[in-house]
Amino acid sequence: MKVVHQRYVAYSDAHYAGNLVDGAFSLKLFGDAGTHLAIAVDGHESLFAGYSSVEFLAPVRGGDVIEVEARLASKGTRSRTIDFELRVICRAIDDTGRAEVLAEPVVATRARGTGVVPANTGTANTRL
Repeated sequence: MKVVHQRYVAYSDAHYAGNLVDGAFSLKLFGDAGTHLAIAVDGHESLFAGYSSVEFLAPVRGGDVIEVEARLASKGTRSRTIDFELRVICRAIDDTGRAEVLAEPVVATRARGTGVVPANTGTANTRL
């Protein structure tokens, strides 16, 4: 099972030279997508335990349109291993507002993490 979120990256999200967005931006969006996935899988927001890996592979810039995917990699009794990927699907051409849809998405960030469903919650949804 997977969920995908798409959003525009505002120029105000950029903090560094070259209109770059910090890596924490990706991780925040992974948290949102992970919560959505947990609700879809378990009927509960779950608690995020941590990342086992994070890779920053390409820049994210103000003016981009991105999509974030959270995919269930494995499901234990209470733990859920989740693979995350952030892809740039549109990119600003210049600072005039012109932009283009990319022929191939650019993978900017990948991560793997673990969410945990509290013991007293049970699993409401079993759609896998």
